Amino acid sequence: MEPGRLEAGCDEAGRGPLAGPVYAAAVILPPDFHHPLLNDSKKMSEKAREELRPVIEQEAVAWAVEAVQADEIDRLNILWASVTGMQRAVLRLSPAPAFLLVDGNKFRPFGPYGFAHYRTVVHGDATYASIAAASVLAKTYRDAFMRELAAQYPQYGWERNMGYPTAEHIEAIRRHGYTPWHRKSFHVKELEPSLF
Repeated sequence: MEPGRLEAGCDEAGRGPLAGPVYAAAVILPPDFHHPLLNDSKKMSEKAREELRPVIEQEAVAWAVEAVQADEIDRLNILWASVTGMQRAVLRLSPAPAFLLVDGNKFRPFGPYGFAHYRTVVHGDATYASIAAASVLAKTYRDAFMRELAAQYPQYGWERNMGYPTAEHIEAIRRHGYTPWHRKSFHVKELEPSLF
């Protein structure tokens, strides 16, 4: 981090599930922020993520979370839906960051963020605290939303599988069909008709 430059970390959660939105977050942390639990959210326990969420929300200079719904995922594809979510989250930050650190290897310029104003970082959530913080917010917000949806669609087990293609979820689709929350562009091999 350059001294005095506001940098936002950006990450998403939920690229792989068959159902539900993809969530994206952008976080600007103070330069002296440190928390022993903060890591890539996939390597953290659910308890640690839930403990960190209010800490990040309280101590961040700015943060924002955006959800991109299944119909938009189907229209854009999951990669660009994730990028779109991160861009929307960044645009909600106040103060606005001068530079973006983006988890992964794909992004595209938008608004004031040309090629010189962002950097993609593979495994950035394990490298930069701001990306790790965005990862935690995206994951906890998405999980909370999937638990809410699970109450409306109990047969899919979303409170356990979060919409991912588990055997339980695939069997539920086979028995009950798709919901409006399913991504129609995601094809599951196990659900394809067999020739034999």
